[in-house]
Amino acid sequence: MSEIEIRDDRSAGRLEAFAGDQMVGHIEYFVLEAPARALVPVHTIVEPEHEGRGIAGSLARELYVIAAREGVVVAPLCPYVVKWAERHPEEAPVADPELLKAAVEWLKAHPGRF
Repeated sequence: MSEIEIRDDRSAGRLEAFAGDQMVGHIEYFVLEAPARALVPVHTIVEPEHEGRGIAGSLARELYVIAAREGVVVAPLCPYVVKWAERHPEEAPVADPELLKAAVEWLKAHPGRF
């Protein structure tokens, strides 16, 4: 895999993977404030010509690294991130079910966001 740079565009709610100046994948997420602060990934997308290169996994890993650095948790709603977390329990602590429920409720309250 060529060198991938991952950038957090918090204002856009995107963790982006770049190969040079081309965005090759991203995770769309939002920040949940209550009942606890959490990063909530909703979608993971990798451009078809870049699939199979570990980009989605690198994005998921970096999201958990960012959360740990900020002292918050990840409450994954994105099916890819859920599966990635199941395969990497040492890097991806399980989110409290009530936090996941609150994240789903936030999405319902903001239907045009994703």
